[in-house]
Amino acid sequence: MFNKEITAGRSRISALLASAVIAAAGLTATGSVMAQSSPPAVTAAADTSSAVPASALAAPAGKAGTTESVENPYGIEALWKGSDAVAKTVLLLLLIMSVGSWYVIIVKLLEQTKIGRQAKKTTSEFWNAGSVQQGAENLESSSPFRFIAEAGIEATKKHDGLLQHVGFNDWVTLSIQRAIERIQSRLQGGLAFLATVGSTAPFVGLFGTVWGIYHALTAIGLAGQASIDKVAGPVGEALIMTAIGLAVAVPAVLGYNWLVRRNKGVLDEVRAFGSDLHSVILASATKA
Repeated sequence: MFNKEITAGRSRISALLASAVIAAAGLTATGSVMAQSSPPAVTAAADTSSAVPASALAAPAGKAGTTESVENPYGIEALWKGSDAVAKTVLLLLLIMSVGSWYVIIVKLLEQTKIGRQAKKTTSEFWNAGSVQQGAENLESSSPFRFIAEAGIEATKKHDGLLQHVGFNDWVTLSIQRAIERIQSRLQGGLAFLATVGSTAPFVGLFGTVWGIYHALTAIGLAGQASIDKVAGPVGEALIMTAIGLAVAVPAVLGYNWLVRRNKGVLDEVRAFGSDLHSVILASATKA
């Protein structure tokens, strides 16, 4: 009986142990299943949490794509605002030189063009007239050719008194030559200004550059910062003075050479007219 009870007790204990093992295995399996199923939820949460910064970061990226105009801290405007009275005077002087040069170039070009047109009109209207007086009246009042013709006519009328001791030929030649020289002097008006600007503007700009670099280096020395970003800006602004001086001088020199060459062509027309007029006046006086 006892053996049977022991055997029955052992079977009960084995059954309890088996049930405990099965329960523990069940709990382990359940925990593993839960552990395996939990990461997707965390991943989803992580995905949702990471989605928010992605949308938030999209806005700054859009803002970074837009172009914004940034004011240039260096240049002519900064040079004018940061310069002293001497530098501003140099800039104003260069501006006056530039405006004056272009004014002279344009005015002289128009004047030479007008004289060229009057020369063509003289060829068709003056030499076909019946007399020198009629030919002069057919020309424009501002025409240099009419001025020369009237000078020749006045020479024939004023050959009296002490002037009679001068030969008629020499007197008429002298009168026409004086008229031509006056026209030449008027045509050369303003060219001296161009020559002056062309020769002095680079040095005026260089003076402004030296003055600007001096003040820039003084300010840098007082500030105690000699890095490239502190030196490049002020020195670069000072060098603008040299560029402005060259920009003023080059058109003045080119305009001077161009106008001098055109003046030569105009004066050749004037001298040829004066020579022909001299011959006509002498021939008319001889017939009279």
